[in-house]
Amino acid sequence: MILIQNWQEASKQAGAIRQKVFIEEQGVPWELELDEFDPIAWHALAFWKDQCIGTGRLIEVAQNTGQIGRMAVLADFRGQGFGMAILMKLIDQADTQGMSTLTLHSQVSAIPFYEKFGFITHGPIYEEAGIPHRNMILLLPITS
Repeated sequence: MILIQNWQEASKQAGAIRQKVFIEEQGVPWELELDEFDPIAWHALAFWKDQCIGTGRLIEVAQNTGQIGRMAVLADFRGQGFGMAILMKLIDQADTQGMSTLTLHSQVSAIPFYEKFGFITHGPIYEEAGIPHRNMILLLPITS
């Protein structure tokens, strides 16, 4: 099950997932992990039974443009389709909000994952929080 929540509803569970994956596993500093965009984002939470095992977020960065980020799934649940379900829910949320363009900052190792959904790389590789990243973009079909 994937739920979309605001930060007030999602902060405890999404924060715990992000702490485990980004801070503990990947060494991202805590002050870079939580930011001013969390309170204005839509947060997707993935559940297996009653346990929250993954998260991601969508923020509106400009008119008709959203940015997906903070995609994380606990290690024991990776490779089982939860990340795909989170991403699909965020893309659906963007469509519901009338967004026509989605961007994201992908860790280089995750580029093939996002390419499966039609995201294309854009620009050079750069470092973010000590991890190589590359920007990606997806144009959503016009549904109206």
